[in-house]
Amino acid sequence: MPTLLDFRRRIRSVKNTQQITRAMKFVAAAKLRRAQERVFAARPYAGETLSLLRSAVARIERPAHPLLARRAEEKVLLLVVTGDKGLCGAFNTNVIRKAQEFLREHAGRGLEVIPVGKKGRDALRKRKVSVTAEYINISTRVEYAQAKEVAGRVMEIFTTGQTDAVYAVYNEFKTVLTQRLLVEKILPIDPQVFEPAPAERAAAGGHGTEAIVDYLYEQPPAEVFDRLLPHHVETQVFRVLLESAAAEHAARMTAMDSATNNASELIDQLTLRMNKARQASITKEIIEVVSGAASATS
Repeated sequence: MPTLLDFRRRIRSVKNTQQITRAMKFVAAAKLRRAQERVFAARPYAGETLSLLRSAVARIERPAHPLLARRAEEKVLLLVVTGDKGLCGAFNTNVIRKAQEFLREHAGRGLEVIPVGKKGRDALRKRKVSVTAEYINISTRVEYAQAKEVAGRVMEIFTTGQTDAVYAVYNEFKTVLTQRLLVEKILPIDPQVFEPAPAERAAAGGHGTEAIVDYLYEQPPAEVFDRLLPHHVETQVFRVLLESAAAEHAARMTAMDSATNNASELIDQLTLRMNKARQASITKEIIEVVSGAASATS
């Protein structure tokens, strides 16, 4: 049976761990607030870029671009976006499990993977998956230059015919308590994205090109379209990285909050057991004293 000293040591150890988890929760909350602001700031920019692309494509009779080329998906590239650190619940595990399901579903094809994040890279290495490139230490502070580098590598692989389609698996940030696991197709770009959204159609009171903002171009629309399309892919990759980073901070904050609460419950349980053990020890000593005194007087 544990002694009182053992209980005190265990309680002190749990309290020290609780201080660490509480501090990590506050740090994750601060990082989450900044990540949320960046996500909410990036969404309107991506929407306006897409609106400009819709305007340009409406003025082109037959839009053509290497990023629009649709081929039979005999070779597939998967972008696996995870975190660089752990202690964030099932955040990384869910992404890795979803990536494994994707690889099993596409077994028999030419599969290549680009992990973004240490956790995904390490997990894929253990499973001996063919890795084309890897990018680490991005989720801590996502920069557009990093997204541009990843997108440039992906577009190079696609346009040179090394792959027929590019997918991304990542966690999309919804709320602090909710992240949605998605498998999203990055390339080739679906022509439907250039169609006016229902909200734009309703605002314009019509359909088709009537819902598109009337931009004035200095360059021909085809040239604007060719230059904006790679930028659109870079923006989408940037958005994916921002969403994943915000979801990671939210998952870590939630996990550390649960760990802090569990530590409080464990401390209460250990304190109760320690008090019971101390009470039993005191009762035993009293019984021994009384028994000794009774034997001495008899």
